[in-house]
Amino acid sequence: MSNLSLSPLFHRSIGFDQLNDLFDYAMQSDTPNYPLYNIEKTSDNNYRIVVATTGFNQDQLKINLENQVLTITGKSTEEKSDTSVEFLHKGIANRSFKLSLRLDEHIEVQRANYENGLLNIELQRILPEEKLPRHIPIGRKGNELLDLPKAE
Repeated sequence: MSNLSLSPLFHRSIGFDQLNDLFDYAMQSDTPNYPLYNIEKTSDNNYRIVVATTGFNQDQLKINLENQVLTITGKSTEEKSDTSVEFLHKGIANRSFKLSLRLDEHIEVQRANYENGLLNIELQRILPEEKLPRHIPIGRKGNELLDLPKAE
């Protein structure tokens, strides 16, 4: 793997140092291929993560959020295989897993549902008022700058 430096991109940016860390994390970690999952954008500020958890019941699944990392784990209860059954093809994986996804700082988990072997996690982007777009007035009074409204 080659080293990729994004530092030239940040010469004209302020406060994007965490973005560089995110790219470093993405380049170092292996992409999980089990369980299968979708990330869906359902509207401008709403998202859904759908995880295929066939073979698991709701009690075997856990969802944790810590430091903006959403971790979904499934603990498989390996049942003793029936010795009278011979698998000609075994394509249904029923093994334990841990899936971690990093969330933006303004993404909040709203709810989770489990139905028909699919775990659905609803997310919403909630921007604080100070992050919403605002108009910055430009003005001068002689050589003095006009006072801008102060944030409360």
